[in-house]
Amino acid sequence: MDKKHFALKLLPCRPTFAQDMTPEERTIMQQHVVYWRGLMDKGKVLVFGPVMDPKAVYGLGIIEAESEEEVKDFIANDPATKINTYEYYPMRAVVPG
Repeated sequence: MDKKHFALKLLPCRPTFAQDMTPEERTIMQQHVVYWRGLMDKGKVLVFGPVMDPKAVYGLGIIEAESEEEVKDFIANDPATKINTYEYYPMRAVVPG
């Protein structure tokens, strides 16, 4: 089956989240990074990280998945969903190879 690509946008719970995370929120976000790095190591994630938008920092990831259900599973298992929300969109990605 052909891999599908998706753009994921992690929306913070408040515009100042990146600047004023509580210690508990910072712990969750560290778990979030470990989670997505693990998926990257499995070849599911092409790139992820914070986007320094001056209006409000948000997270962005480009992933490969078999289906939209797999995307939903990735999101559901992300520790960051305890405090933030996601949007995701199909993408017509041009990738090496």
